[in-house]
Amino acid sequence: MNKPYDLILTESVDGIGFITLNRPKVLNAINRQMVSEIVTAAEAFDKDSTIRVIVLSGNGRAFAAGADIDEMKDISSIELELLNQFVDWDRLAIIKKPIIGAIHGFVLGGGLELALCCDILFAGEKTEFGFPEVGLGVMPGAGGTQRLTKLMGKMKALEWLLTGDRMSAHEALQYGVINRVVANELLMEETVKFARKLAERPSLSLRLIKESVLKAVDSPLNEGMQLERKNFYLLFSSEDQKEGMKAFVEKRKPNFKGK
Repeated sequence: MNKPYDLILTESVDGIGFITLNRPKVLNAINRQMVSEIVTAAEAFDKDSTIRVIVLSGNGRAFAAGADIDEMKDISSIELELLNQFVDWDRLAIIKKPIIGAIHGFVLGGGLELALCCDILFAGEKTEFGFPEVGLGVMPGAGGTQRLTKLMGKMKALEWLLTGDRMSAHEALQYGVINRVVANELLMEETVKFARKLAERPSLSLRLIKESVLKAVDSPLNEGMQLERKNFYLLFSSEDQKEGMKAFVEKRKPNFKGK
């Protein structure tokens, strides 16, 4: 893709689409333009048949230290409504391909909300997480209260949200907010290694597994089971299903084409 953006960098390598937040002088503070660019790039990768997985990271000392307060401090409720402030965040939530976050440094406020939009999270061991919005007289508005509660449960989520305290990478791992803690200097290496493993998998299976798991998070068991079965049946119309099972019988590595 490699389309030029103002606030992010993009690259595609070996079936992996990379999106890097690129406002390092302000610790990648997130404004509306940045979110729009992230979503536009993610949607382009989602439509690109050569891309199997997306990696989201931040340039500089932080993944994202929060929302751009200068952009928000004087805005009114009516202006936020007319802007439809979180419409791009909703688009990000329906990306079909797996999104892996490689996060480090400060992951605060809107930065944590962005991280929680990922499907898999690898964090540097010195990463700090938190929702400091309560100290600004507001609260998370891009899904923070909802996603954190689904991951941690009511009691722990309320503790972090009501106090605005920070959480270490090891605490985040303990409470199921992230998947792995790795040495800071190995963060991208380990993330890309995992992304390459996914990129070798059949892309239709990846998409439908993600869809089924997200359904499980928000739906009664029976509804999730119905979608799972439909997706299971659907994959038997794919060329990759034929190749995968044929390769298993022939005791060789499958060559998936994403079809």
